[in-house]
Amino acid sequence: MTDKSLPTPQLPIALLLQPADVALPPVVAGWVGHQPVTVVPVTSIDDLMVYALRSRPRFIVIDGRTPVNDPLQACRKIKRDPYTGVVPVIYVAPDGLRPRIEALESLADEVVSAEMHESETRTRLRCAIIRSDRDVNVHPSTRLPGAPAIHDAIRERLDTPFAACYADLDHFKEFNDRYSYVEGDRVIRLLAALLHDTVRGMVGDEGFVGHIGGDDFIFLIPRDRVDDVCSEIVQTFDTLIAYQYSENDRRAGYFFGKDRRGQLHRVPLMTLSIGVVTNERRTFTQSVAVSALATEMKTYAKTLPGSVYAVDRRTDDRSEASTSQLTETGARQ
Repeated sequence: MTDKSLPTPQLPIALLLQPADVALPPVVAGWVGHQPVTVVPVTSIDDLMVYALRSRPRFIVIDGRTPVNDPLQACRKIKRDPYTGVVPVIYVAPDGLRPRIEALESLADEVVSAEMHESETRTRLRCAIIRSDRDVNVHPSTRLPGAPAIHDAIRERLDTPFAACYADLDHFKEFNDRYSYVEGDRVIRLLAALLHDTVRGMVGDEGFVGHIGGDDFIFLIPRDRVDDVCSEIVQTFDTLIAYQYSENDRRAGYFFGKDRRGQLHRVPLMTLSIGVVTNERRTFTQSVAVSALATEMKTYAKTLPGSVYAVDRRTDDRSEASTSQLTETGARQ
């Protein structure tokens, strides 16, 4: 294999594996040509993996109409690698049912063939990209939308009365250290379900819940529902979280854990801190500004005892005011 360097296009790349003397079916070629990508043709499995691993492509098209390059094996190699497996693979199969089944069994995300109607082919290609974007933009554990979707949801609400709420667990690391990461992941899923079900149940389609990562979550709700929703969340959390501990730890209300210096200290049961930002007294034009302020409010909320939510009451012209000008409310233990 020749050592090849990746092109440096402004657009994302798309990889096309096919013999050099073969052309894609016109409908597939037309669809690829209209995508906002730079197409990089490759002629071997080794080159395909080199490019795919160096720069995650927008999608990969594998032409499986000839046995050259062992196209089914190429598809399997791409989809079984944890890094490249998330890249949508579109497989161009020979006519007939069996080749399409073999491609699907090789984990292709979508299979098209020349015998399909053009409208069906275009629909399959479009849906492959839609499904990929949906799957990549959610957290694998909670299945909640991730950072890109969170920023999009904030941008959609900038001109409406909204509140951005940043939820974070307190003493989660110590819980992980004592009970294992498996139990810690279960707590993350419990919090995700609590946030999703509460927001969905109280504000319906006006709400949004996203998972930044780890024990960090963002939920967006109408501005006038902050007290109702956040109070319900912190109170329900305090009820549920105690039962994630052993009976002895639950009764004591703490356990002994080691700090970074190896010293034993009392670790209280987990609590939930929520930092809340609204556009009641501020004007936001970018989602980044909302995220930054929500992070600041979350940090402040974590300095307060118990499960609590803290709402930013400052205005644009007093954004540097001290935390004494913040109003916090919520349930405390």
